[in-house]
Amino acid sequence: MMTKTIKSAPVLPLNTILGGDCIAAMKSLPDQSIDLIFADPPYNLQLKGDLHRPDNSRVDAVDDAWDQFSGFEAYDHFTRQWLAEARRLLKPNGAIWVIGSYHNVFRLGAELQNQGYWILNDVVWRKSNPMPNFRGKRLTNAHETLIWASRSEAAKYTFNYEALKSLNEGIQMRSDWVLPICTGHERLKDEAGDKAHPTQKPESLLHRVLLGTTNPGDVVLDPFFGTGTTGAVAKMLGRDFIGIEREAAYREVAEKRLAKVRRYDRDALMVSTSKRAEPRVPFGQLVERGMLRPGEVLTSLNGQKTAKVRADGTLVADDVRGSIHQVGAHLEGAPSCNGWTYWCFRRDGKSVPIDLLRQQIRAEMRDG
Repeated sequence: MMTKTIKSAPVLPLNTILGGDCIAAMKSLPDQSIDLIFADPPYNLQLKGDLHRPDNSRVDAVDDAWDQFSGFEAYDHFTRQWLAEARRLLKPNGAIWVIGSYHNVFRLGAELQNQGYWILNDVVWRKSNPMPNFRGKRLTNAHETLIWASRSEAAKYTFNYEALKSLNEGIQMRSDWVLPICTGHERLKDEAGDKAHPTQKPESLLHRVLLGTTNPGDVVLDPFFGTGTTGAVAKMLGRDFIGIEREAAYREVAEKRLAKVRRYDRDALMVSTSKRAEPRVPFGQLVERGMLRPGEVLTSLNGQKTAKVRADGTLVADDVRGSIHQVGAHLEGAPSCNGWTYWCFRRDGKSVPIDLLRQQIRAEMRDG
């Protein structure tokens, strides 16, 4: 019988910043190796001359070489190339976030759809402290738009719905996010005291993105890494990151920043999940493992009803036999009953809900 030698896939450069052109760097990474991409590509602002405030001071706008394109055709060509590489790198159930302004976000959205990505949401980041429109000839540009898309229509992308709901004080997270721009202590400066990067994104924005659409241990790629906000938040939240940045000055700032970041402890990284997402634990498993014994008597939460545990994980009470849910519903004359919260057992003279034993098993499953 012939044997075939299987070449091992390249090792991912986790928690590393890659230098050079983003497309060339992406080509060096293996297929379907990334869980999530967060991309903040050049805006292609096409500024005409300097911008000044009413007091004639110059505005520190985006006029760097990396944002210069000869026209829309050149920008669209660049967008097609990096988005194609991004889709190759994403795992089948991976997803991408792109962020942009009115200058480029519509072109990004069209190309995402052209390449087969499936748009899930567009999110309006409404800046609570936007820069005013100094010329007074247009509306104040007070928002940027994020597009969240899965790799394909059929992808089972990550969405931590309950975690985002908890982050929003128990209310379903909406697609309009009011967050401040990066200022104060968070704004990184160079040795001259100037902004290290003109469009540094706030950590609050990346916290929401990564908390809601990745899990601990996921690999997050940022092909336009800048000063490393994506990497800093990923590291804190227990995700792995890969950054790509062609500008050496930005890489240097990002490396210093990341060296100071510490990961949150394991308990702090746990987030709220849907009850449906929890692993199923049959009541019979509690009996099998000796956590409850056949013949042991369970009592209803109000202390008025009792039932006996049987060896097969069912209960018996008077004239009824069945599951913890069926027996509870029968005794209460109700159409249904959650037996996990209805029944209690006695330990050390105290009444303890059986759901405590189920949570103990689930914790073992997670730790294992």
